[in-house]
Amino acid sequence: MPSEGRFSFWIDRGGTFTDVIGQTDDGREVTLKLPSASGAYADAAVEAMRRILGAPPGASFPADRVIAIKMGTTVATNALLERRGAKTLFVTTEGFADSLLIGDQSRPDLFALEIVRGDPLYSGVVEAQERLGADGVIVRPLDVEALAAKLAAARAEGFTSVAIAFLHADLNPLHEQAAGKIARRSGFDVVTLGSEVSPLPRFLPRAETAVADAYLTPVLQAYVQRVAEAVNGAPLYFMTSAGGLVTAERFVGKDSILSGPAGGVVGFSRVAVAAGFSHAIGFDMGGTSTDVARFDGRHELEYETEKAGVRVVAPMMAIETVAAGGGSICRFDGVKLVVGPDSAGANPGPACYGRGGPLAVTDLNFYLGKIPPQRFLETLTAFGQYPGVLHDLILDVIDNKTKEFVGTFELP
Repeated sequence: MPSEGRFSFWIDRGGTFTDVIGQTDDGREVTLKLPSASGAYADAAVEAMRRILGAPPGASFPADRVIAIKMGTTVATNALLERRGAKTLFVTTEGFADSLLIGDQSRPDLFALEIVRGDPLYSGVVEAQERLGADGVIVRPLDVEALAAKLAAARAEGFTSVAIAFLHADLNPLHEQAAGKIARRSGFDVVTLGSEVSPLPRFLPRAETAVADAYLTPVLQAYVQRVAEAVNGAPLYFMTSAGGLVTAERFVGKDSILSGPAGGVVGFSRVAVAAGFSHAIGFDMGGTSTDVARFDGRHELEYETEKAGVRVVAPMMAIETVAAGGGSICRFDGVKLVVGPDSAGANPGPACYGRGGPLAVTDLNFYLGKIPPQRFLETLTAFGQYPGVLHDLILDVIDNKTKEFVGTFELP
């Protein structure tokens, strides 16, 4: 696979698999697909590029042979769906600690007798003694010493990320900025201000956006920094939820929720136009989530939307995402059979990967014959997962998992 010349790379880094397209400056293309997590390498995207470039093991990444790296990733998407973000503290005006829990009282299902409310992204709340008027004028100055003591205590409790949203800070961010300085001095890794991530009226959407950004940014930054260091200074860009590209240092949580799916929307719309269709529907089922979008001659954007039960004010592609992909774990909760939102990921993966993984959607499709067995085995062998494993043995593993899963229920 090693190729000569300088390369441009386009990468889709999913929760289960990573797909890489490399194109030389003379137009030749090379593709490679790797599991996103493996004990054989630190990062699938970097490993795929190294293989395409022919970089020897242990050698530094040949950044001089890279024109640009452009990546879409579901790291933030999956962290939000599976609630695997940072331990986040919400700092708000005194008296408004429950504001995000109360919300705006909108009912997602008007006639539902029981409203199931999702858990908030933040794990703790601190109230700041401060108040601004509706015109942005200071009514009560910020008590700096009291807030500093509360933030120091929260940091000692293990909070690593903080979202700060004060009433009417869109008109006057002075108190939020002062609180942000205190939080940074207290040692928080990520400090998000509502007046910066969403400088618009309406307190609730602004606060929810700040919390989402603080919750996701640490997870995202850890991955982005790891990739940036591994590519040794090569030009690196990430796709935002709106379908645009930004440099690695400008890629933050609130703009990354639909990073991977947004690339799919751009891709399927280009394919539709090339095939002569002005209207198309895109369906992208990955390992952790399934994304659906439409194209009617232009890309439809949303500026305030709710994803995985979280409201965010930021431009993003109009995409519906559900936590049901090929790796979504199937289980019985004591009352009903459920799928997701937890995913088996790439490691251990679904049961049929042979790594002791749980029963997943992929296993059921394999069990029911919807995945051609021989092709599936060839694919797994190509990934180095299954040299010599027999089809009947895999079916036996899935059969045992399925019986355990359904309990007293019978498959049709």
